[in-house]
Amino acid sequence: MSPSIRIGLVSISDRASSGVYQDQGVPSLREWLDQALASPWEAVVRLIPDERPVIEQTLVELTDREHCSLILTTGGTGPAIRDVTPEATLAVADREMPGFGEQMRQISLNFVPTAILSRQVAVIRGQSLIINLPGQPKSIRETLEGLKADDGRQTVHGIFAAVPYCLDLIGAPWIDTHDAVCKAFRPKSARKPQP
Repeated sequence: MSPSIRIGLVSISDRASSGVYQDQGVPSLREWLDQALASPWEAVVRLIPDERPVIEQTLVELTDREHCSLILTTGGTGPAIRDVTPEATLAVADREMPGFGEQMRQISLNFVPTAILSRQVAVIRGQSLIINLPGQPKSIRETLEGLKADDGRQTVHGIFAAVPYCLDLIGAPWIDTHDAVCKAFRPKSARKPQP
């Protein structure tokens, strides 16, 4: 049996972290991952304010000390003055993975023209992949899962289809997905032989 993968779930919001309203980001992420992942996984949750030093410190802690192979953040990616998640993420990165941000904006542009205001990024730090996601539950699902026709056929790929293979390439634990939710793509040479 494969080792359980540790996934950091980080909601970045001044108001949610101070108790003004209930956070919706982490519950949405947890629900989607429970449906999508066929492999065992463990959540490491953080609810923090829009403060760049706090975000940087949290990301470093989740990668270096908590050994999360995947970290998904929600919130703080717009153009508002308090939105500093991308800057904090880039500050702790070893390498940027620009395709994730490009595809997230492409998916969201199917719904709202303001998707171009999103500054989401994805990076690698050590053996961890960090992805900034939107803050709204519906947008989180669409971004991860992609868009499907009424008959269930995939019309636009979500970003999570590429996550398992990216994790393979950086030495993280193997993860499988439920194809009905999100079919992970791996080249034939990278697939595990079936028993």
